[in-house]
Amino acid sequence: MELLFVTLGGALLGLAARYTIPRRGMHGVVVVPAVGAAAAAVAWVALTWVGLAWDGGWIWVIALVAAALASVGVAMYLGPRRERLDAELFAHLAKVGVARS
Repeated sequence: MELLFVTLGGALLGLAARYTIPRRGMHGVVVVPAVGAAAAAVAWVALTWVGLAWDGGWIWVIALVAAALASVGVAMYLGPRRERLDAELFAHLAKVGVARS
């Protein structure tokens, strides 16, 4: 049950990251929250395998911080990259038309 709660917390942190990081129009609506949920779940499972107690405080802190860092990192990476790739594609299409070389 705690895995469900930490995954939901990771998704909420990802949702917060999506709406606070600029260029959110450059990636999908669910990408950043999904990354947050996945990062929280993977961190939680890895920490339980390492031996941290599921009812301890550190496992929650580490899993949610990992989710927040992963969400912010993906949001900051995808926005500028997509913007750059779109500009390159537009320049290519404006120069040679629709046919790609």
